[in-house]
Amino acid sequence: MADTQYILPNDIGVSSLDCREAFRLLSPTERLYAYHLSRAAWYGGLAVLLQTSPEAPYIYALLSRLFRAQDPDQLRQHALAEGLTEEEYQAFLVYAAGVYSNMGNYKSFGDTKFVPNLPKEKLERVILGSEAAQQHPEEVRGLWQTCGELMFSLEPRLRHLGLGKEGITTYFSGNCTMEDAKLAQDFLDSQNLSAYNTRLFKEVDGEGKPYYEVRLASVLGSEPSLDSEVTSKLKSYEFRGSPFQVTRGDYAPILQKVVEQLEKAKAYAANSHQGQMLAQYIESFTQGSIEAHKRGSRFWIQDKGPIVESYIGFIESYRDPFGSRGEFEGFVAVVNKAMSAKFERLVASAEQLLKELPWPPTFEKDKFLTPDFTSLDVLTFAGSGIPAGINIPNYDDLRQTEGFKNVSLGNVLAVAYATQREKLTFLEEDDKDLYILWKGPSFDVQVGLHELLGHGSGKLFVQDEKGAFNFDQETVINPETGEQIQSWYRSGETWDSKFSTIASSYEECRAESVGLYLCLHPQVLEIFGFEGADAEDVIYVNWLNMVRAGLLALEFYTPEAFNWRQVLKSTGDVAGGRALYEGYATVTDAPPECFLTLRDTVLLRKESRKLIVQPNTRLEGSDVQLLEYEASAAGLIRSFSERFPEDGPELEEILTQLATADARFWKGPSEAPSGQA
Repeated sequence: MADTQYILPNDIGVSSLDCREAFRLLSPTERLYAYHLSRAAWYGGLAVLLQTSPEAPYIYALLSRLFRAQDPDQLRQHALAEGLTEEEYQAFLVYAAGVYSNMGNYKSFGDTKFVPNLPKEKLERVILGSEAAQQHPEEVRGLWQTCGELMFSLEPRLRHLGLGKEGITTYFSGNCTMEDAKLAQDFLDSQNLSAYNTRLFKEVDGEGKPYYEVRLASVLGSEPSLDSEVTSKLKSYEFRGSPFQVTRGDYAPILQKVVEQLEKAKAYAANSHQGQMLAQYIESFTQGSIEAHKRGSRFWIQDKGPIVESYIGFIESYRDPFGSRGEFEGFVAVVNKAMSAKFERLVASAEQLLKELPWPPTFEKDKFLTPDFTSLDVLTFAGSGIPAGINIPNYDDLRQTEGFKNVSLGNVLAVAYATQREKLTFLEEDDKDLYILWKGPSFDVQVGLHELLGHGSGKLFVQDEKGAFNFDQETVINPETGEQIQSWYRSGETWDSKFSTIASSYEECRAESVGLYLCLHPQVLEIFGFEGADAEDVIYVNWLNMVRAGLLALEFYTPEAFNWRQVLKSTGDVAGGRALYEGYATVTDAPPECFLTLRDTVLLRKESRKLIVQPNTRLEGSDVQLLEYEASAAGLIRSFSERFPEDGPELEEILTQLATADARFWKGPSEAPSGQA
């Protein structure tokens, strides 16, 4: 059997998202709006399979065919007849649920591969003898032959997501290195192109000279189209002696379905902001334009306090090994008014609380742009995982000048972070009851501070394309050095593009630090209803949870590569910033901590991240129905089997065709077609 680090255990926690009451309170029009946005999100989420590993689309297609022909109970009878034990069949269900939940065969948190915890030959018998294989023998056998080996392979490079020899990624062709990624980023910056919706493919000519394709995600490909801001960029370039070609059309048939649903959602928009937002998203996904997505995000920021909240696009860059390309995600959620009222009070106090932070006021935005901050019950969250809270958009220029929104995902917090006492590790017995009692409330406080005043604080010092600065070079002093500011962001540079591989984890650490710092403030605790001994308990458990989380995170450190797989912003001081980051992030076995030894203990006692079962919505006439599923691996599988009732087989065909079209980019030189590398 595989190392436990690379399997999902049979007793993995599975929870169902409860949004029944939130959905019940929606009007018929709001339900239709939510329905079409949910369809758009689920369609777009399939692109994540193509952003994760070469085999992920084939694994998804194979599993979907199996469970469409036989539900988990029916397939169980066949599996037992083929000689599987109950434990082995459950291991297969958990694996399938994990693939659906992570939108691929790598964990969304930690970026580690997971494989089926049963013998390969037994799974092969189940698949090739299944009802799906009897109905479509060539297709099912072909899928198994394409992905079966990779499904189980744990050769060192395939164990983690990464670039070059460090791991596998489909944001870059398999022959790309970190040097290629840096060159491509410099090229993109030179053309004022965002990396968010791109992938990079490198090929080598007969003389060994590399040339690069930067491919934008869009419905449109090379066919002629109305002139747009993207069209003029679609051409060949020479950059630092290397040829670059900017193309588009990545994920085209998937994005076509996203666009169709966004068009339908427009008819049920509650106001002009929502209508214009959707129109710009449609333009963005059709043309491949991040600028259009930014315009849509402006309208989204202006849509204050909607009943149905949503966001969709290429958003978070955590899983790009270089830290610049966005994974597709889309969510649809309904406002929880009681908790939102507390967050509104926190927003009202934000300007005062920002003054409490330990840096000069010149390092804050000239004017605090009061954001929306709501607690939401998630109806749909498509992507590789579901966070506890979100602070978006991620575009630095919008955040500095237009603002942002904060959301806390209340029904996710209620289930994803609940812990059974017997599974609580690394705590004193006396602390366990206190931890269970106060973890939820303390996490509400931490999420609120993390999103609003962590991600929402700070100013980026920028010199624009005309040479103008957004800060006074003479008077602004760096508190670390006592001298004038020596570095800043040039036009086109962003936090992600400058800090690249450490940008996401660095920013999360910054936001967590702000949360810990400000949770000591009595005014903050009073806003959430905590005073006296209760307030002290909230502070203590918030600290205790952060310390325990740091210990548990040793699971995600790779000693062989000396790196973390998950984890001095204003001035853009990359050298100083990296030095600070690496000083805190270094893991050694030096006393007194002996972190590497502790890591072995953490791996022995680790608890896998919960799987979350989400509901479906279904249109029956003009009514939208909510379909809920049991909290089990089988329930999660059923939710996906019923997610695309009209076009499931078509989607599987699309995914495998798109994967096959680019498969040569991840084959070794000996396997590549003639003339390819």
